[in-house]
Amino acid sequence: MTATDDPRQFYHGTRADLKPGDLIEAGYSSNYGARKQAAWVYLTGTLDAAIWGAELAAGDGRERIYIVEPTGPVMDDPNLTDKKFPGNPTQSYRCREPLRITGEVTEWQGHSPERLKEMKDHLERLKAQGIEAID
Repeated sequence: MTATDDPRQFYHGTRADLKPGDLIEAGYSSNYGARKQAAWVYLTGTLDAAIWGAELAAGDGRERIYIVEPTGPVMDDPNLTDKKFPGNPTQSYRCREPLRITGEVTEWQGHSPERLKEMKDHLERLKAQGIEAID
């Protein structure tokens, strides 16, 4: 799919303090895992997935959800869509070209502390097994 093929709204959850017009680009430390240099930028078509992105992002900044517009081709995120969620029900995508911030979702409900702990514990178990969530 290309940026102009899909009129849906896309989101990116993070702790970075950005503003409309800014670009989110590959080549920086990932928000997750070992914080390796990211070869891709990630986006989603669901607010829930963006909330997870914001809640699980590394750093001390405020959790933020940006409305983004891809500037290049978008593909399914194989970290979530190969076997975990066939058919991509989470609407998780990635691209090599930057995402342009067009706005911010300022009112949203995060996951319960219990559910967030469950997810963080799950990610810690994967890390202990040597499984990196982001490629």
